[in-house]
Amino acid sequence: MTADLLTAEFGFYVLAGFLAQLIDGAMGMAYGITATSILIGTGVPPAAASATVHAAECVTTGASALSHHALGNVSKTLFKRLLIPGVIGAAIGAYILSSLPGEKLKPFIAGYLLIMGLVIVLKTFRQIPSKEVTTHLGPLAFFGAMIDAIGGGGWGPIVASNLISRGNSTRETIGSVNAVEFFVTLSSSIVFFLTMGLTNWQIILGLALGGVVAAPIGAWACKRVPQKPMMVLVGVLVMVLSIRTLIRSFS
Repeated sequence: MTADLLTAEFGFYVLAGFLAQLIDGAMGMAYGITATSILIGTGVPPAAASATVHAAECVTTGASALSHHALGNVSKTLFKRLLIPGVIGAAIGAYILSSLPGEKLKPFIAGYLLIMGLVIVLKTFRQIPSKEVTTHLGPLAFFGAMIDAIGGGGWGPIVASNLISRGNSTRETIGSVNAVEFFVTLSSSIVFFLTMGLTNWQIILGLALGGVVAAPIGAWACKRVPQKPMMVLVGVLVMVLSIRTLIRSFS
């Protein structure tokens, strides 16, 4: 077993998990999208890729949630408002993916995310009054978690980008969304396990190991990076990933 892990392929998955979680912890998004894209690119079917990534995320998002909480990045109010709808949406999304092809939805979600990324970038060049977003949180969390399970990623880009574009604190948004993501991921993983079982343990272990190492670094970066540069990075990241998904969908 140990010999099987000490391979270049396993090291590749550790590195992929590290980079994905570093981005996710610092910007509140892209672990699932990054890791799932890598797996699909290596030939893993979409449903199996999503199940594998979410299994690994049960470990990495737990570490990230603890790190953000320790650094004071989590809003208790926002956390509570997102939690239950997110858990329910993730369970439904995982069940849908285990029954239907989720790839057909990706172009539509990518188009939405492209617009949201552009809105975030544009808002960095104008004065944005800071405000606590309190409306439409339940539907947002439900939709984001459902699409995350179906598409193998999307919780952060959909939920975090929406809240940031509406003026919510970047640091608290990223910290709270990351904290809730643990429960969202756990919910979808349980459904995947009950409907499909779990394989690809070498990949899961590699992604999880790299993610755990990166989690506290990402949370620290979230607390230290100024808000406007963070918003630009988040917006550009969302647009790049969305454009890439659109190109792959129509090619």
